[in-house]
Amino acid sequence: MSEPETEIRLLLADDHQLVRDLVAAHLSAQGGFEVIVADSLTDTMTHLQKDGPFDVVLLDLAMPDMAGLHAAAGIVEANGGRPVVLFSGLARSETVSEALGLGFSGFIPKNTSALALAGAIRRIIDGEIYLPEGFSFAPGPRGRHGLTPREIEVLRDIRAGLMNKEIAGRLGLSEVTVKMHVRSICAKLKARNRTQAAILAAGMMLD
Repeated sequence: MSEPETEIRLLLADDHQLVRDLVAAHLSAQGGFEVIVADSLTDTMTHLQKDGPFDVVLLDLAMPDMAGLHAAAGIVEANGGRPVVLFSGLARSETVSEALGLGFSGFIPKNTSALALAGAIRRIIDGEIYLPEGFSFAPGPRGRHGLTPREIEVLRDIRAGLMNKEIAGRLGLSEVTVKMHVRSICAKLKARNRTQAAILAAGMMLD
């Protein structure tokens, strides 16, 4: 059987060399992955500017020069709208919810098996927001599933039938940013796509 023509280019950002080595070895053994590693936020940005965007970025928030989630939001923007995933040993539901609101494409725990990790990455590249089985969010305010004010604006426009380009023009955002908001909305509402999100929005009293 021939090798896949296109490998998944993955940037793994983690300050622990053992984690980097093990994940890179496991994914390489699965086949179809080219893994580049970074050991800090600064190193991650350097790789993105020099070699990016990557098909997917796995990002540990606990690196020494990582000043919280808002520093990580720059990684999402730097990867040109392609998936950035929270990669952590332990993450609170509030942290994951905030990460999704900043445009992350999901959360993969570090104790995920090698085979499951490869599968999760492929699902994310296919456009899915990935969360581990059984993971749930804390209830959102006012029954709105924790949507931010901007996400509620975007959801209103989705419900009205606007496309991403039209939403971007109306709200003064880039299309990449709108796509990030749509991904976050779908994750929080547990919607498979924007069409289902629009259906769910009908019962949320957004007007």
